[in-house]
Amino acid sequence: MARRSDVPELLQLTVDGLPLSAMVEPGRTLLRVLRDDLGRTGTKEGCDDSECGACMVLVDGRPVNSCSYLALQAAGREITTVEGLASDDALHPLQRAFLEGGGIQCGFCTPGMLISAAALLARDPDPSEEAIRDGLAGNLCRCTGYQPIIQAVQRAAAEMRAG
Repeated sequence: MARRSDVPELLQLTVDGLPLSAMVEPGRTLLRVLRDDLGRTGTKEGCDDSECGACMVLVDGRPVNSCSYLALQAAGREITTVEGLASDDALHPLQRAFLEGGGIQCGFCTPGMLISAAALLARDPDPSEEAIRDGLAGNLCRCTGYQPIIQAVQRAAAEMRAG
């Protein structure tokens, strides 16, 4: 007989503006459900220990490491993945700035960096370099040396303020 903790539950949430649902076992993470069940593969699995930020998504506008966030905690919430930043086939200003300014090299950290940067710009549309560094502190990059990423966030912030 299955224990109650093993019984899948219906998870209903909004991902990138779309109402979605999946049958989810209680111990599964949001990362696994997003990637395996809902096809949102832009969210990456890096360390699987909440250290690298590659799995960062927004939950009701707040950045969270989806590798350590239980999927059932997301019930009824609005999730934004890196795929949800773009709209109407147009890249988000952050995505464009990362591409144009060399903020992407191998690309593995990029989804988490973009999500963290989007959360930062939502609460501070004109961040200082120190604020950008603080806002991205939960994200590790092994390729860029961070300066192109910081410059990309500054460029996107300026574009977004200009309208």
